[in-house]
Amino acid sequence: MVREYSNIKERLGLVVDKKTTNEMAYLTHYLHNHKNGVSQYFKAPAIEYLTILHRELNIAKEPDFQYYLPIKWDIPFPPRENPKFKFIDLFAGIGGIRLAYQNNGGKCVFSSEWDPYAKKTYEANFGEVPFGDITQISEEFIPDHDILLGGFPCQPFSIAGVSKKNSMGRAHGFLDETQGTLFFDIARIIKHKQPKAFMLENVKNLVSHDKKKTFKVIISTLERLGYNVYFKVLNGKFYVPQNRERIIIVGFKKSIFKGKEGFKFPDPKEYKHSFKDILEPEVDDKYTLSDKLWDYLQSHAKKHKAKGNGFGFGLTDLDGISRTISARYYKDGSEILIPQKDKNPRRLTPRECARLQGFPDEFIIPVSNNQAYKQFGNSVVTPLIQAVAKNLVMEILKINESNQSEISVC
Repeated sequence: MVREYSNIKERLGLVVDKKTTNEMAYLTHYLHNHKNGVSQYFKAPAIEYLTILHRELNIAKEPDFQYYLPIKWDIPFPPRENPKFKFIDLFAGIGGIRLAYQNNGGKCVFSSEWDPYAKKTYEANFGEVPFGDITQISEEFIPDHDILLGGFPCQPFSIAGVSKKNSMGRAHGFLDETQGTLFFDIARIIKHKQPKAFMLENVKNLVSHDKKKTFKVIISTLERLGYNVYFKVLNGKFYVPQNRERIIIVGFKKSIFKGKEGFKFPDPKEYKHSFKDILEPEVDDKYTLSDKLWDYLQSHAKKHKAKGNGFGFGLTDLDGISRTISARYYKDGSEILIPQKDKNPRRLTPRECARLQGFPDEFIIPVSNNQAYKQFGNSVVTPLIQAVAKNLVMEILKINESNQSEISVC
């Protein structure tokens, strides 16, 4: 008998909130991976957690997981039936990068995200609760994978004189240079797991941070881990009506590809998107700015203009593209305001924010407006990532096919 994931959630009382711990991550990861060779990473803790739930809910004893398997994944973005490769999703956010790689035929075997509200959105759409703070997770716990993915936050750091030990206590050799930053956690996982490839995403300013020293350390670290590294600043405006520049870093394992990978970044030459295309036809008046807030934003912009600064609100050209949306959009919506006839401007709705980042309309938004604004502001332009993924995955599949041919010959 096939059971729906939504019914299993209801039966077990699974709720993602601030109190959610890794037990639920173990359970959902096992349900996703019980047949693909990585179940040993999750099975024992998942069974223990399920036993506890049965006892607490007074559910009659059931034979391990056999009662729940197989599962019908009644979620917007179910796992691929016959995946072509495996990947892990670090600093997962709400799953924008995961979505892009699933669409290119991949299977996620591990996800990690510290924010409980982002976890809630992630689970609602993918049926999986990410593990928590990656700095507290040993690299030995991470399943084998073909591609490591991470939209990691870049915290400012000093290259010279780093002395504080990382919370994992694993920094050594050249990794000392990235100690204390979240990039260190990516480096230690790559060092231990040696994936065939990786893709990292960050803000454009990472390239110039600390007189380019930060970026130099990151690239040299990845190269010394044994990878050919490619990077490029790409703009989301070629995929959605938003000017959004991000640095994308891609690496291929030298011992596997022998420097023969044919990877190239997508290079679109023109964009034909109009901001009005992402707008909802009917919008509640609550999104219209109050007179007080609108007066404040105009006054604030006027003061900065008088000083020669460019700070101020952004009244969007509906036939053009918008500014970059950020996590602070929930505060006043000032960077992207929509003009209205005979009314004050309004801010975007959460659904419009999702569309501005390229998320399909079936993407569930289970959190408050403020949390949704933060989540989409922190996320990625999914069709841009999908375009990069297409080219990266092409190289992975060539290697996989080549390895399979060698096995067949033997």
